[in-house]
Amino acid sequence: MAANKKRETFSSGLTVFFATLGSAVGLGNIWKFPYLTGQNGGGAFLLVYFFCILFVGLPVMLSEFYIGRKTRKNAVGALEQLKPGTPWKNIGIMGVGASCLIMFFYSSVAGWVYFYLFKALLGDFANVTMETAKAQFGSVIMGPLSPILWQFIVLAVVTAILAMGVKQGIEKITKTLMPLLFVLIIICDIRALTLPGAGEGIKFLFQVDFGKLSAAAILAALGLAFFKLSLGMGTMMTYSSYFTEDNNMIKTAVKVAFSDTLISMLAGLAIFPTVFSFGMEPTAGPGLLFMTIPLVFSQMPFGTILLAAFFFLTAIAATTAMLSLVEVPVAYLSEEKGMSRKSAAVATSCVMFAVGILATLSVDKASVLGNITFFGLGFFDLFDYISSNILLPMGGLLIALLLGYSVKQEDVVNELSNHGQLKIAGLVKGYFFLIRYVTPILLVIVFLSSIGIIKF
Repeated sequence: MAANKKRETFSSGLTVFFATLGSAVGLGNIWKFPYLTGQNGGGAFLLVYFFCILFVGLPVMLSEFYIGRKTRKNAVGALEQLKPGTPWKNIGIMGVGASCLIMFFYSSVAGWVYFYLFKALLGDFANVTMETAKAQFGSVIMGPLSPILWQFIVLAVVTAILAMGVKQGIEKITKTLMPLLFVLIIICDIRALTLPGAGEGIKFLFQVDFGKLSAAAILAALGLAFFKLSLGMGTMMTYSSYFTEDNNMIKTAVKVAFSDTLISMLAGLAIFPTVFSFGMEPTAGPGLLFMTIPLVFSQMPFGTILLAAFFFLTAIAATTAMLSLVEVPVAYLSEEKGMSRKSAAVATSCVMFAVGILATLSVDKASVLGNITFFGLGFFDLFDYISSNILLPMGGLLIALLLGYSVKQEDVVNELSNHGQLKIAGLVKGYFFLIRYVTPILLVIVFLSSIGIIKF
């Protein structure tokens, strides 16, 4: 118990919210979620997504919150304390593994964002054309030296923040960057919505079209509700171990889910009216973010400033997400293996950089390591597949089963109600119904779909 007394916590409910939201918000918010919303029925897809948040996202998030704050330990130590001497601690081990695998390729993409921010600040996109934009993107991802350098810079930034600790590092940075992210998105939104033809972009995002709402679209919403909230990878479990004792975890979970979705929609309002206004193809996927957004902004008044602001907010989203991912193994090494926090942060980032180079050099078949494949997947796609399609949904499913069937209900009620201070009896009953009978079934469907057994 002596070790736990020295353990840092966040200082207030507001910092709990910003840190947790920072974990959920990532690069997927800036492009993937708005793009999928527009492609799959707009408002109809959003409606389904909200139901999926209710039935899958919130129950699993609350379960991770319970485990983390109840035990005040890292992902592995938390499960060992909750269920000593049982295989349940493997959930934590899977979380540590998933966070590392994600960082192997996520740090590579974040490096592209940092590089584009640097180029935008230098004004390199002032006279860009479609041909030069494609050439620039190709040089960024092919390298081989520049993407490795920027991947190193990304990990160095994250390491420096985490080495400062929970309050001076994670809390201070997320408390500053998350409000700034909101401000930058609003600025980009105002400019985008005043462009001629912006209405087409709004229509693409929000028009309710149930005709596009296929079974595959519903499954995509189900998967997004789980993956976008950083569930099943140990991050929410680790962050909640730093929560204050009086934090209303149910309210925090709802606010994070709502704000995460709001940021995605605001990002869509910054991107798609702009894309439609300049006659771009809105369904080109993530590559469009790097190849055409510079072209679009370069043709606007104050475009250089707005482009730098856009990539800065994208860099913020990437950085806050990476902080939570790297914190999972850092907390594990410092608490379970006795390493100092600084040593754990440096060691973790060194491993992520060394292995991550494999992902960085295998982004494309023409890359240096592009011809090395396993089961038809290069290193970049392999790390993504194992983490996103296997470890995350399996981890979420096991968490749901643990809280639904193996933990005493009165213990969960006591923790979620802050030892009886919060009157949430009805909400807790709804939580237990979902975590026992609804969420596990939906997560099984997500898992079977992600590994290709269920197809639509």
